[in-house]
Amino acid sequence: MSIVVALWLSLLFLPFKGLKAASVLFVVLTVAIPLMKLVSVLMRKALPHLETAAGLLPRDKRYLYVLLVPVLLVPFVGEDYVVDVAVLSGIYIILALGLNVVVGYTGLLNLGFVAYYAIGAYSYALLNTRLGIGFWTALPASVVLTTLAGFLLAVPALRLKGDYLAIVTLGFGEIVRLVLNNWDSFTRGPNGISGIAPPSLAGAVIGKISHYYYLVIFFVILSFFIMRRVEDSKIGRAWIAIREDGIASSAMGINTMLYKLYSVAFGAFWAGLAGCLFAAKMRFVSPESFTFMESVLILCMVIIGGIGSVAGVIIGAVVLVFLPEVLRDAQMYRMLAVGCGLVFLMVFRPQGLFGRKDVSLGN
Repeated sequence: MSIVVALWLSLLFLPFKGLKAASVLFVVLTVAIPLMKLVSVLMRKALPHLETAAGLLPRDKRYLYVLLVPVLLVPFVGEDYVVDVAVLSGIYIILALGLNVVVGYTGLLNLGFVAYYAIGAYSYALLNTRLGIGFWTALPASVVLTTLAGFLLAVPALRLKGDYLAIVTLGFGEIVRLVLNNWDSFTRGPNGISGIAPPSLAGAVIGKISHYYYLVIFFVILSFFIMRRVEDSKIGRAWIAIREDGIASSAMGINTMLYKLYSVAFGAFWAGLAGCLFAAKMRFVSPESFTFMESVLILCMVIIGGIGSVAGVIIGAVVLVFLPEVLRDAQMYRMLAVGCGLVFLMVFRPQGLFGRKDVSLGN
């Protein structure tokens, strides 16, 4: 397996740097990959209580409050560009946490999650530009509308499972994008909707990106807190039971169809919230922001962080938003580097950074 991975990455590297550099890379990887495995084995033997990457973190969860300090200081120490990327990371964290409910807790593979994101963004954009409704008034309406859309799709779609369900959700995502792109009289088609008003608080407009950062952080913390509470609740336990074994869950008296509906609707709720935040930040929305690749990106965040892990999903979202920006100077190689990183992770830790080995995708 090590030789196969080294050969594959060397072949990817060949068109950019030539045969000599690709050969050097092949030799280095052939030696480095087994060495990494050996170090991992030795660490597990030396520290047997550290079973996963999550074990490297203190068991006392109060360290999370300490992590809030550097997060809150970002606007003071970072440039506007860094703050802007951090705001985008926060929006994607909310999105990934919503998808984690569907994929990670319940085990339902959704490839059209970006549709709910689009519905939330366009709902706020239309309510604001056409009816003059402010952010805080439009936010509940947009979220409720998105949740309703998720529920209505789930009613017929959840009769399917596995790959068939994935295809249905993929089709729904494309339908929403095409409707937004072609309904010119209502959504302005490919031209998008501009002139969206930013949110205001106590009469003050939240226009500066540093101020908007704290608004997004507030919703990220809120979503994190609610997700942890839901995970330990009766509904969360029912979702996890359905993911592990739907037939056994049904035999134990769990209404699997009803709880799956709850899962999809609850995940859509957070996507709608993220869509409103995105529209208010950009002050412009268009169908190009809600393509199939966005759904793939959000799913990658969940998989990389660890399916079913709230902390892992947050890390996965931050990594996949910041890593391409860090590699922006190497325009030609940055997506190659990101792709290679994903391959390495899937080969050596397929359960994700903080995931459990017994959790699989799309049960």
